[in-house]
Amino acid sequence: MLDYGIRVAPNTVAYADEEKDKLVVEFAIPGAPTDTIDLKLLPDSIHLTAPARDIEYVSALALPWPVKPDKAEAIYEHGLLRIEVPFKDPMEDATKVAIKAGGAETKIKKIEP
Repeated sequence: MLDYGIRVAPNTVAYADEEKDKLVVEFAIPGAPTDTIDLKLLPDSIHLTAPARDIEYVSALALPWPVKPDKAEAIYEHGLLRIEVPFKDPMEDATKVAIKAGGAETKIKKIEP
């Protein structure tokens, strides 16, 4: 890894889009060549390193709601990296559990005061 002298956290903003179905994250990383930006997404976090001139932008964000990293789109324009990624439906990976009827008959027991 090259030594860029100083590491800084980029100015960052994260918000839900107007339809509330995507997370939008914007990183201000002026001067970073597109081919040197390293962006990694997990369902619960975003990791960024971007060398620019004599500094390196570094960020790791924990996300408050799971996202679908494989559906993410990123655009870098005029020093601003914009990422859009859909939120994951909380029931998407849910497993339906079969319920078996019990063999014993249930009796109600009255509790005396």
